[in-house]
Amino acid sequence: MSHHTSPSATAPPPPSGPDKAAPGAGHPRVREPIVFVVLAVLSVVGAVIGADLVAKLGISANTSVVGALIAMLIGRIPLAGLRSMRSVHRQNLAQSAISAATFASANALLTSIAVPYVFGRKDLVWPMLIGSFVGLLIDTWVLYRSFGSRLLPADAAWPPGQAAAETIKAGDKGGKRALVLGAGTLVGIGGTLLSLPLSAAGVAFLGNVWALLMFGVGLGLREFSPDLFHTDLGVGYVPHGVMVGAGIVALGQAVVMLMRRRSAAKPEAAEEDRPADPTTAYTVDEKALRRSLVRGYALFVAGAVLLAVLGGLIGDMSPLGIVGWVLFAAFAALVHELIVGLAAMQSGWFPSFAVTLIFLVFGLLIGIPSVPLALLVGYVSATGPAFADMGYDLKAGWLLRRDHQPWDPFEREGRREQFRAALIGFAAALVVVAVLWQSYFKQGLIPPVAKVYADTVKNGLGEPGVLRTLLIWAIPGALIQLIGGTKRQMGVMLATGLLILTPHACWMVLAALAVRVGYRKWRGPRADEELNLVGAGLIAGSSLGDSAQIIKAG
Repeated sequence: MSHHTSPSATAPPPPSGPDKAAPGAGHPRVREPIVFVVLAVLSVVGAVIGADLVAKLGISANTSVVGALIAMLIGRIPLAGLRSMRSVHRQNLAQSAISAATFASANALLTSIAVPYVFGRKDLVWPMLIGSFVGLLIDTWVLYRSFGSRLLPADAAWPPGQAAAETIKAGDKGGKRALVLGAGTLVGIGGTLLSLPLSAAGVAFLGNVWALLMFGVGLGLREFSPDLFHTDLGVGYVPHGVMVGAGIVALGQAVVMLMRRRSAAKPEAAEEDRPADPTTAYTVDEKALRRSLVRGYALFVAGAVLLAVLGGLIGDMSPLGIVGWVLFAAFAALVHELIVGLAAMQSGWFPSFAVTLIFLVFGLLIGIPSVPLALLVGYVSATGPAFADMGYDLKAGWLLRRDHQPWDPFEREGRREQFRAALIGFAAALVVVAVLWQSYFKQGLIPPVAKVYADTVKNGLGEPGVLRTLLIWAIPGALIQLIGGTKRQMGVMLATGLLILTPHACWMVLAALAVRVGYRKWRGPRADEELNLVGAGLIAGSSLGDSAQIIKAG
């Protein structure tokens, strides 16, 4: 990982947390026999859970907490060979593998191959599976190379990652932390049984206050606009317009940041910006980030070319049309993963469906033929969810590793092993989806979002004035994003809220934010640590409840 820059020459503080590795010891490896077997088994479990839930219920579950808990239990089995799983870092590898497998099978692979199937081109399912798997690999590689940059900083919220880390730490330390986390988890599970989205409240305890305030406002406008304004803001491409404006500005902000030269900054300003704790410094500088994004785009172009060849587009389109399709597909894939990643970083929710639909609408507006457009939508939808999920997992690993000394090489090694764990999860997801898709689709068990994509490709926009609506509503989205800046992502978060119709979620977010602000005034600096545990418990409980719905699905 020589592409990173060292965060600081200053040595981090001595180990004081859950890290049991001796100073200078290497990070556990996925190739350790016990670890590899555990990861492989968990990955298959996660892939089956993901595929089953998205096909039968239309939902996806974050199984990272499930993986961490199973790894903890394995570590408590009184067999000498299994004691190594008591390591928090091996548990982190386990949760990385199972969550990667879950999101890959559900959101990336099964959903994308369902698009050509519903469209009536069953012959394109296997080419789409290969193309979406390639897109998935590129997607995760870009996040792996970009995590810890100014664009995707490790010390940002990444709420599900915090939840996974707090779960692992509480299981390791026990005591008051375990009790608080356990109580929050039970409340979260209870909320799932009562159909209350308590994970939204958990996120509000962990994320950026301004970003989540806009998220809560968006959720409220979506839920109550029919009563308040006698119009449903969720229909007619209004939220998509807001996302277009916010997304364009977010991309512009990212480009400005990427083009900024370190030499242009004043030396004294650079010193002021440098964190006292070296673990909070940026481990990927702008030059390395630029290089990773450019290479990511080039790889997406190569993946699109492969999909065009396998899908038979070469014979159906003109050479100029093929070139345009490939370049547009690669651009859409890269932008999709970045917008989804920024939203997930702040809130733990990712608007993958909405952003994919935006590119579908653009494809219709510029006249891409239906079959190439169906393949493009499948390719784009395969990127984003795993990008966000790996961000969560690397955040969890970063929190678990930050007390290790020396920190910097251990952190880099840990990230590499997490990436390898994710690859095991992806391999399991590919096998599971390849085996199960025909059984699901013949029973009519199709992911709902794939039906929306396919129907939109078949029937077109269905109403006049779509472009005008997108442009009009892009203006407030762009302005709010501009005001909030890159750290808050307020426009993207408002649009994300507008795109989600989850009853009571807005009250959960806004009430939790009010509690957070009030509790911080009362308790002072200690409030954040305590609320982080409660929020992590609520998210963990909701994740367990969602995963348990596979029993209902069965």
